[in-house]
Amino acid sequence: MLTTNDFIPKAYSHNIESGEFQWSAPSNIALVKYWGKKDNQIPANPSVSFTLNNCKTITKLAFAKKENKDSFSFDLLFEGKPKEDFKPKIQKFLERIEVYLPFLKEYHFTIDTQNTFPHSSGIASSASGMAALAINLMSIEKVLNPEMTDAYFYQKASLLARLGSGSACRSVKGQVVVWGNQANIEGSSDLYGVEFPNAIHQNFKNYQDTILLVDKGEKQVSSTVGHDLMHDHPYAERRFEQAHENLDKLIAIFESGNLDEFIKVVESEALTLHAMMMTSMPYFILMKPNTLEIINAIWKFRNETKIPVCFTLDAGANVHVLYPENASEKVLQFIKNELVGFCQNGQYICDEIGNGSIQLV
Repeated sequence: MLTTNDFIPKAYSHNIESGEFQWSAPSNIALVKYWGKKDNQIPANPSVSFTLNNCKTITKLAFAKKENKDSFSFDLLFEGKPKEDFKPKIQKFLERIEVYLPFLKEYHFTIDTQNTFPHSSGIASSASGMAALAINLMSIEKVLNPEMTDAYFYQKASLLARLGSGSACRSVKGQVVVWGNQANIEGSSDLYGVEFPNAIHQNFKNYQDTILLVDKGEKQVSSTVGHDLMHDHPYAERRFEQAHENLDKLIAIFESGNLDEFIKVVESEALTLHAMMMTSMPYFILMKPNTLEIINAIWKFRNETKIPVCFTLDAGANVHVLYPENASEKVLQFIKNELVGFCQNGQYICDEIGNGSIQLV
């Protein structure tokens, strides 16, 4: 089992004056939810997610050596324009990861980033954003240390991403990714995400996720605040046990392809996540009335048609509609006929399982 010390580099064998990399990293949607964390972005319970394909962050990282090596130096552009309000988060991220990337103060960085989906709308933009930045930084370290293996490269990128945003560690590599120690999942770790190592039935190959944008505005309560409220939560310990139990159930479900059991676990997890928010102190609700309208419509449609479509929610009002590829035609028709009216400006995004980050430059 790797420890954090295994990711602190020895002296580098090579040097680089300047350069540029560009990577895309996708968002992901958790099936078993991570809610609550310990120090250093360690999860209070394990989680598992589908990696998305179309909802992603594309980040270009240019870097050049500088004379003053006393502080971090970077410019941040979001969709081509300076974005000052993102800078404190990046500064904090660089401070957290400096021990693992000791070259950071030697360069001035220009971070140029864009999303293919709305920022801060309950689609995990911090996950894709931090994963894209982490893997760009690892590309620099790979030049400084060309002997690095691919396995180590992706593990360390996931570890760094986690220190920017917990769920970002699940956006680096793999279609189904586990984060957090789980006794029955070989190689699972609190430090980084791992590709789900067990069998996955054909039913789950190319699974579809249509994201219904119920509310594209900023969330009233950030995920960071929500996680912190789990520390004194009256139901926290039982919730953490439940996450382990549900992850164990999914191991068997992924192997058997049992979609009815999959639906039970996934919908229960989504509602439990929001139940924890509603029973925090202070309590809060991120669902909107239209979120509930959509959930009820999905239940009615599934009951009447027996099509195995289900929902999940992240920490927001938007609804992820999950279904196997062979049900696409009927489910998309149902979405257009009955659910689009509950979306802000009729907007939704069609997505599916993807493979993780991709190097572009």
